Amino acid sequence: MNSKTFFYEFGRVLYKIDGFYADYAKNSGVKENLLWILYALNDDRVHSQKEICNTWDLPRSTVNTIMKELENDSYVELVQIKGQKRELEVKLTQKGKDYAYSLLSELYEIERKVFNELLSKDVIDKMLEVLNGLNKNLEIVHE
Repeated sequence: MNSKTFFYEFGRVLYKIDGFYADYAKNSGVKENLLWILYALNDDRVHSQKEICNTWDLPRSTVNTIMKELENDSYVELVQIKGQKRELEVKLTQKGKDYAYSLLSELYEIERKVFNELLSKDVIDKMLEVLNGLNKNLEIVHE
């Protein structure tokens, strides 16, 4: 396999994996970005909106709009971060945790089954190597 074939197949598979999550969101009656934000928040940690934008590569305006909707529905608490005028800390309320669980529990079960079939973290490590290699070489091209 040459590099062109590898990245063609890699891109095709990534696109189909992303499509699986989009279909899951649609079948669950929510927008895909809401699914990803709840997925990000549902780890029992406190996050900032900026972190979610950067980590999940979501537009700031999209995250802000969804956070306001979640706050209005009492699913999240938004708290000003000390010393930062425009940055908010986000955490799920108990109602939000219950909502996230109801939406994500089936997805987590599907992921668990797939993970058990893979039985290896090597897949993620290799994907990160691909991403790092692409980013590194993009920087070289743009120097």
